[in-house]
Parts: sequence; C-alpha cells; structure tokens
Amino acid sequence: MAATSGHSQACCTVPPAVVKDYKQKGKYIDLNGMSCYTTGPSNATSAILIVFDIFGYFPQTIQGADILAHADANHQYQVFMPDFFYGKPLPKSVFPPDTDEKKKQMGDFFAGPANPQENAKKVSSLIGEIEKQVKGIQKWGALGMCWGGKVVTLTGQDSKTFSALAEVHPAMVDPNDAKGIKVPFCMLASGDEDAEAVKNFEKTLTVDKHVETFGDQLHGWMAARGDLENEQVRKEYERGYQVLLDFFHKYL
Repeated sequence: MAATSGHSQACCTVPPAVVKDYKQKGKYIDLNGMSCYTTGPSNATSAILIVFDIFGYFPQTIQGADILAHADANHQYQVFMPDFFYGKPLPKSVFPPDTDEKKKQMGDFFAGPANPQENAKKVSSLIGEIEKQVKGIQKWGALGMCWGGKVVTLTGQDSKTFSALAEVHPAMVDPNDAKGIKVPFCMLASGDEDAEAVKNFEKTLTVDKHVETFGDQLHGWMAARGDLENEQVRKEYERGYQVLLDFFHKYL
C-alpha cells in the first residue's frame, strides 16, 4: 500500500536480509544493571533508541538494529536497544493468546514487566546513562516495535529528548496519544492493526509524518514474528527498514 502522506522513496540501499543464523554486528553494554544491545560506529553523532517487542531480543530484531546502524555508509547511527525485561521477555509460545492460560500470562506480563507507562518512565534515565558512557551524540531518534511503539508514543509526549519518533506494527494505538507528539513521526502498520485507529492517529498528528500500512504483513513482521524464510515477508521487512532509514535521515 502506498504511503498515506508525503514521503520520498527510500534513499538507502538496505542489504538483503539474512534468513538464518544471523551474526550480530554489535555488543552488549550495561546500563546500571540493565543489559543493552548497541551497534554502529562510535563516531556517529546521531543515535536511535529501539524499544523492542514483548519477545525481547530475536535475530530479526537484532538484524533490524544493525541495518539501521550500518546500511548507509554515508549516514550511520549509534543504535541502542535496552533489555527492558531483564532477560525475561514473554515466551513466544504464549502468542497468540488463544487459551485462558495464555490470556492470563499475557495479561500479567502487560500489568507487570511490560506496563507501558512504567517503562516509559525509564527512558530518560537510560538516555542519560548512555550519554555518560558514549560521548558525542547530538541527536536522538526512537523506534518502537509492537509493545515498544506504545512506550515510544508515551515517551514522546512533549519530549525534548527526541528529534524524530517511529514505530512499526504498533500495539495499543490510541489517537489521543497523537495530540502530544511534537516531533516528526513515522508509523508502519501491519494488516493486523485496527485500521480505523491508525487512520485517526494519523489525522490527529500535527507534525511531519509518514504513515503507511503494509497490508499483507502480520503484526510483528519487522521484529520477532517476521518469517524471513518467506520471500514476501523478507521483501517487506527490507522495505520497511528502508522507509525507516529514509525517515530518520531527514531529521537526524
């Protein structure tokens, strides 16, 4: 589906996605007891904070972080992806929550470790700790995946930290959240999101924006649920990251 707002074609060349046995390019650092995957050249002056989905670190998610960091040799980023769940993400086997037991597991997880409001409160201190360890960052962007999209949206309410915000296959889309967004915003929805909520979110935004629905993709195709062995999923995974790079290049 074509973009629903003005946005140029992706200006970068994203490498073909690695289907199996992806080898990460980054490393893990410690942020006051929270592990954090970091990738990208240390002399890059723009950085992207990634808030992953409820399944935590997956090869598809790690590969996405590496793509953002390294794909365009002329405009690279330092990328940081903290482990908000301290090594205990939701097991992928719980999704979809099609039994009472799974529904309870998911409900407990969202009420506890994955409470969006509580996790959004952590972002400022995490940025501060990163900047203590890494010098020279001048601009920040943020990317939220699924559950992480809600955290980024909440963090972005009148935030002065970030110059651009993005989310892919976002969870809990609420058009009221769009009212507080004051920086350029990108949303890449899947065919599983509430189309009316996505439409109203876009209409409520008053900033530069790119909102696009990848209608043949399922929720999570750019993160843990992306089946990169499927040619169409792989193609749209790559295109999605091209769109993100194009978006961040405009503002970071």
